[in-house]
Amino acid sequence: MTAHDHTRARELLCTWSRRMVRDGLVVGTSGNLSLRTGDLIAVTPSGVDYETMTAADVVLVDAQGTVVDGTREPTSELGLHVAAQARPGTVAVVHTHSPAAVALSTLSDHVPAVHYQLAMFGDGVRVSEYAPFGSRELVVNALAALGESTAVVLGNHGTLVLGDTLGAAYDGARQLEWLCDVWLRARAVGEPRLLPDAEISAVRGRFAAQRAKVRATAPTPAPR
Repeated sequence: MTAHDHTRARELLCTWSRRMVRDGLVVGTSGNLSLRTGDLIAVTPSGVDYETMTAADVVLVDAQGTVVDGTREPTSELGLHVAAQARPGTVAVVHTHSPAAVALSTLSDHVPAVHYQLAMFGDGVRVSEYAPFGSRELVVNALAALGESTAVVLGNHGTLVLGDTLGAAYDGARQLEWLCDVWLRARAVGEPRLLPDAEISAVRGRFAAQRAKVRATAPTPAPR
């Protein structure tokens, strides 16, 4: 992995961080992102305005969370990212403070099956018990609720979504916020009619088959 590759990862975090603001998934400097780059992890810095953040502000850490390169303090949720990045297959992690998800976390212990899109996360999406931001307790609670899923709603806090690309993790964060919003809208006027577990399971299988097909037909990257 070259310095150019690390720079590219840092630039991508800047681009997607600004999109988080535009899409209403965060306010101010809340939320954070990480992206694996070789043996290192690029993470957004703490307290830096996303609109002015540059690649030089992004921090590189090793698998234990030790800063390897960068002058800024890494995100206060570094422990959450390091723990999530340790899961096999994870390349990118998106943490948001999206309003619909936070609102749902005060009302439910899971994301109800109001739409088949829930199947994209695998084993459902649960809500973790609340813990202070940046704490070890938050990491433990988040991992416990995450299970084998690729997303979790953090109680009274936000969301955490894992992906094999930054685009996939970000799409998951947006889809999760949409699911939470749909449930809240329906719940405001009545009792939502939910899809049965068997239907979600069937769609989960179809999603898995589609992903396998895409991987099988994807061109092999040219050697550097």
